Amino acid sequence: MITLHHCHESRSMRSLWLLHEMGLDFELKVHNFGKELRDPSYLAVHPLGRVPCLVDDGQILFETGAITQYLCETYPDSRLGRNAGHPERAEWLQWLHYAETMAVHGAILTQQHIVIFEDKDRSPLLMKLERRRLEKTLEVLDQVLADRDYLLKSGFSAIDTNVGYSIHIARYFTPLNAFPNLAVYYQRLSERPAFQKSLPENPAIYQKPFYEVPNA
Repeated sequence: MITLHHCHESRSMRSLWLLHEMGLDFELKVHNFGKELRDPSYLAVHPLGRVPCLVDDGQILFETGAITQYLCETYPDSRLGRNAGHPERAEWLQWLHYAETMAVHGAILTQQHIVIFEDKDRSPLLMKLERRRLEKTLEVLDQVLADRDYLLKSGFSAIDTNVGYSIHIARYFTPLNAFPNLAVYYQRLSERPAFQKSLPENPAIYQKPFYEVPNA
């Protein structure tokens, strides 16, 4: 039995979305941010006290890229992975890890706009720099998506869940309408039933539809 440890709106949404796309049976354990993740019982599973953490028949994984690759290789019937020898393998791996490059900028912006409570401790300069760095990653995707519906020409795959989550978070900090191909791509992803199932009923982190850089 697969178990996924998850916090709403965190990077574990990638793994939750993928599990729904794959149609696998799993148990979902939703945690609140904070002390719950520092409980010794959870630290015994994930030593950093973070999410996601996936447990499958005693096998424990706690990095979204590793979870994506593991699920696709262990349960290949979904055909959402690209195994060694497949002509799209290299491209699939590239976008799998590119998703994390995007997520780093989203995480810094989330920290600056939301996690840090005191205005005096926030840095508008850092917000501007990270927003621009995030936009550069989106520009690359916008160019790639000019001639395809998904990141691979063959169609939807697991990497669209990883990259799609990073875009989902990016839209809180920069308007997607500046990237027309990307905006259509995100709309296409957000209409998928599995994506909808991975969303919380109530926001856990992002309380606003958009976060402006102060004094921009």
